[in-house]
Amino acid sequence: MQNIHSILKQYWGYSSFRPFQEDIIQSVLQGKDTLALMPTGGGKSLCYQVPAMAMEGLCLVISPLIALMKDQVENLVRKGITAYAIYSGMSRKEVINTLQIASDSNCKFLYVSPERLETPLFLEYITGFSACLIAVDEAHCISQWGYDFRPSYLKIAALREELPGVPIIALTASATIDVQADICEKLLFQKQNIFRQSFERINLSYSVFKVESRINKLLEILNNVTGCAIVYCKSRKRTREVSDLLKLHNISADFYHAGLKQQERNLKQEEWISNKNRVIVSTSAFGMGIDKPDVRLVIHIDSPDCLENYYQEAGRAGRDGKKAYAVLLYDEKDLKEIEKSSVIRYPSLENIRKIYQAVSNYLQVPSNSSEGIYYDFDLNDFIKKFKLNSQTVNYSLKALEQEGWLSFTEPVFLSSRVQFITNKDFIYEFEKNNRALEPLIKAMLRAYEGIIDFPSIISELFLAGILKKNLIDTKEELLQLHRFGIINYGPQKEEPQILFLRNRIRAEDLYIDMVAYNKRKEKSILRSGAMISYIKETAACRSKIIGAYFGDAKMNNCGICDICLSQKKVNISKEEFEKINDRIISAVQQPILAKDLLQKLNGIKKEKAWKVLDHLQAENKIKLDDAGFIKLSYSKGPAGR
Repeated sequence: MQNIHSILKQYWGYSSFRPFQEDIIQSVLQGKDTLALMPTGGGKSLCYQVPAMAMEGLCLVISPLIALMKDQVENLVRKGITAYAIYSGMSRKEVINTLQIASDSNCKFLYVSPERLETPLFLEYITGFSACLIAVDEAHCISQWGYDFRPSYLKIAALREELPGVPIIALTASATIDVQADICEKLLFQKQNIFRQSFERINLSYSVFKVESRINKLLEILNNVTGCAIVYCKSRKRTREVSDLLKLHNISADFYHAGLKQQERNLKQEEWISNKNRVIVSTSAFGMGIDKPDVRLVIHIDSPDCLENYYQEAGRAGRDGKKAYAVLLYDEKDLKEIEKSSVIRYPSLENIRKIYQAVSNYLQVPSNSSEGIYYDFDLNDFIKKFKLNSQTVNYSLKALEQEGWLSFTEPVFLSSRVQFITNKDFIYEFEKNNRALEPLIKAMLRAYEGIIDFPSIISELFLAGILKKNLIDTKEELLQLHRFGIINYGPQKEEPQILFLRNRIRAEDLYIDMVAYNKRKEKSILRSGAMISYIKETAACRSKIIGAYFGDAKMNNCGICDICLSQKKVNISKEEFEKINDRIISAVQQPILAKDLLQKLNGIKKEKAWKVLDHLQAENKIKLDDAGFIKLSYSKGPAGR
């Protein structure tokens, strides 16, 4: 087994691990199932990549995000590490080819989407992988009580039977205590083995502002804080509007959302990363897997509906350890929308059945068929043709996915591919009889080595340049060759896809487990409530609120959030301090929740009460336990103590 510090230095260029990374890696190397809960930007990927490099065999990585898989594979390959990915949109032949390479070569990492795990093709190859580790990324997706439940994750536990003795490392940035326990249970951990890094970000200042004009406040913040920024919005249309407004005020900005073509998204992302544009205005589609440590500002001009999403997105600021700011702007309308969000997120059974019927009709799916078949799915076209509400469609598709009827994947970018499917003699005869197509055939044979034996990624634009023809004519000639049976031509595509997980049935026969469905809805309501509480908070440190939400109750006041800074301005006389001190000590003789304590201290301003509470906690006279109760740090004895 190779030395993990040598691996870290050789491939990643670091001399030492971050806090908790080495402990997690050692746990994995000891063969223990491990759950690693680490903040956004905390270096989760190293926790499975380094031990996998130290062990013999292949690391199977399960991830729900195609873009993230492709980024990880590209990063590993650049380091000289063999890695492949299998995701929706690949042809059966491409999948088989990748599985064969993974089985027969020195492949170290194979990334797969969870939907692949139970396909007969995958199961046929899995035992030949010589796997040393299973890494489950975004592990919170396994819990139906979490904010992003994906039922395909429940299939992961079945790998235990196919790969006995292979340890699992589960990784997530955002899981509550309940979800952490659920992850361990669903992945069949023999015992809970959880590494929870502190959620404290000592350089990140959280602030919340209630505003009348978000744009004016946004401009004020951007003019007062230098450096690059991410501005998050809820709608695609709004990203463009805000970006245009910023440019009108001489702030270099661009917009980004999942509806843009891949090439356009890549360009926008690259220009922001290279600081050609200072601000990227985006939906939540932006940020996952992007390594830019010098982000100074993350501003939400629309509030997320849960702390899990907010923490992940805000955490993209200040990864270099330097001072950074996470700002949330809101008004009363936002709070009402968050409150109503759970109703919108959980459509009625009638609506779910209606959307299922519409999807089946749109894709012309025959009855009692289509299990395991992928269909290109233009969501916007579907909504327009059937005159449907976009939110009802999106959340009905989510419900259908969570109940195991179908899977709606993110847009998949696949480059154009060509393979000659006839022999050289036939190609020669064809050229003689089809002189107009001969130049294209020769151009492909010269430009793409191996195109007769394997599918090759081609560029229609490149071929058009060689032939001195326009792009449309070149594509038409490729289609002609495809129709003649000379080549298999797969044009570039960039559409989301729907995978039918079961055969199509009549909509009225569609079954939903309403007990579990309603329980998920209840959990969603609680998450919305926690987000509203965070926004409306006026007394408690924002970092501590976030930490407590994820089970980290030992955090100190950050001293730099808007609330901590306002409390520093609170002046209390010695006499008033002692009076509040005595009332608190009297009130906490029995453990009491913070909100109940504040009610007992009626007549005392919250800011002053919290200032004394912080002092008592710092002096270790009181403490806050994991359940959120404030109590005395010492036990009462015979003398009253």
